[in-house]
Amino acid sequence: MTSTRTALTLQDMGWTAATAAELTDQFNGGEAGYREVKAPFTNSYLYALPLSSDHAVDEAVARARSSQLRWAATKITERIDVMLRFHDLLLRHREDVLDIIQFETGKARRDALEELLDVCVVTQYYARTAKRLLADRAHRGAIPVLTSVREVHHPIGVVGVIAPWNYPLSLALSDAVPAMLAGNAVVVKPDVQTSLTAGWCRRLLREAGLPANVYQLVTGDGPTVGARLIDQVDHVMFTGSSATGRIVAARCGERLISATMELGGKNALIVRADAQVGRAVRIAERAVFANSGQLCIAMERIYVDRKLFEPFVEQLRNRVAALKIGTRPGWGSDLGPLINDTHLDRVSGQVEQALAAGATVVSGGRRRPEIGPLVYLPTLLTDVTVGMDLCGQETFGPVASIYVTSDDDHAIQLANDTEYGLNASIVTADVGRGKALARRLNSGSVNINDGYAAAWGSVAAPLGGRGASGLGARHGIAGLLNYTESQTIATQRIWGFSAPAGISDRRWADLLARSVRIMRPLGHRSKGAS
Repeated sequence: MTSTRTALTLQDMGWTAATAAELTDQFNGGEAGYREVKAPFTNSYLYALPLSSDHAVDEAVARARSSQLRWAATKITERIDVMLRFHDLLLRHREDVLDIIQFETGKARRDALEELLDVCVVTQYYARTAKRLLADRAHRGAIPVLTSVREVHHPIGVVGVIAPWNYPLSLALSDAVPAMLAGNAVVVKPDVQTSLTAGWCRRLLREAGLPANVYQLVTGDGPTVGARLIDQVDHVMFTGSSATGRIVAARCGERLISATMELGGKNALIVRADAQVGRAVRIAERAVFANSGQLCIAMERIYVDRKLFEPFVEQLRNRVAALKIGTRPGWGSDLGPLINDTHLDRVSGQVEQALAAGATVVSGGRRRPEIGPLVYLPTLLTDVTVGMDLCGQETFGPVASIYVTSDDDHAIQLANDTEYGLNASIVTADVGRGKALARRLNSGSVNINDGYAAAWGSVAAPLGGRGASGLGARHGIAGLLNYTESQTIATQRIWGFSAPAGISDRRWADLLARSVRIMRPLGHRSKGAS
């Protein structure tokens, strides 16, 4: 295991107070005081975050609502142009935001770049498809020719986006972009740890030509500011833990507003007997340790066929030993520190409990404060059993447990033995067999011969969770139409379902029944139907 050396101060790393000062004016905050934000690299003071009061949240939503109708009335082509200009600015100024993301999260720069590219790909996709997806659609009416039907999509109004700290650029924008393209205004509540990234995004959106009030920011804790936001918006996009998701869903339910949620996961990677071990190891390393494991769709359980178990564990141990831990911004590291003391204690606590109950360390399994105050070694364990927190609860850190399986059926059974259903992976030489097994996994997405990027990056397809892993989906058609309300406009010509003058109800009923029978061939004719 290697690491970069920790700088003595944030100033030595190039951080200046002016960086924060330039962005904090993007927040509707300060009335409720300030919160000290620490940099994960050093666990020392980064800047003071101005917090939003109840009044500030109310005002932010009111400003968003006042601008929304004008924004919705703007031609879709003009809305698309704004988002494409934002896309170009994002790429032009990418090094600036990569610095901010690293200071706020401590993540490796390659993981920060992954966020930026994600926002660009999502923006490109919806810029290409929004006009078509939002266009009116004609449907066959109740009585062909005599009934015409149009499906119309209206913006839902003001969308509240509650974003977590682990992907502050991607999750503040990848949902907000389609929501705004659909004609909505958006109010984002980023995590208190990563609000500067969202502030930088708002400034760039303004430079791209977005009207000032269409994208608003409020800051503060979820139970206070988040709850206040939910009570006023028309749709909530929440990304976070399953426990908090249940609270958010209940609050949305009380108001009968819609919500989309990506929640927790205890994702499984299956290595089949026919897999090439070296390839499986490379896939597993990235799938487990991307973003230091602080990723909802990262793999935390690895199921390996008994024929490959020993060589797989040995090669993965060697690969993990070569990972570079970064403790300052810049390129060259594979993973960074965890986000804060509380999360470090949680991850460490799960591992310690498992070890005390009989689990075995393959690699890591401990803190390394001499490298950095929040550094936890990338960790692999075997002999993890049911009853250990590490077996069933989301860890959300650089930790995975490895299990031996007897065959495909055994692997599928174990992979599905969880309340979660977010992401999964299958490594195999037989892609056809892998696709067949994927259909048996209780998971919103399955990656064959990849850990998570193949499904996540395929933004034309929906991405969502089953069970305790979420509601609805982001990406794809749903990722845009989530932020609309559909309306059916039906026009009846000449006569409809009421009996015309001079025809008895009985005679009219016979005519309607015959009409329905005549319409039967227009639908699907089942094989073998008479």
